[in-house]
Amino acid sequence: MSSSEKKPLNVVSLVIDLALTAVAFAIFYWLVHSHVPSSDPAMIKLWGGLAAGCMAGVFWLAWNMLKVVFKFQRASRQ
Repeated sequence: MSSSEKKPLNVVSLVIDLALTAVAFAIFYWLVHSHVPSSDPAMIKLWGGLAAGCMAGVFWLAWNMLKVVFKFQRASRQ
């Protein structure tokens, strides 16, 4: 097996990932909060935030998988 070299955590990449995930959370919350079946504003915020949080988590996973596949394809061309 080839030895894979671990790279240290890239702070800029982490900040970009967090910013994109925060934007995705805001978009998902904006889309979801009107679909919560309640008239209580606290419950709308709670369940809208929980649903948007789950979707933002899936976005984060998909974004990181996309980055890994892109890096692999770029490395395999060389």
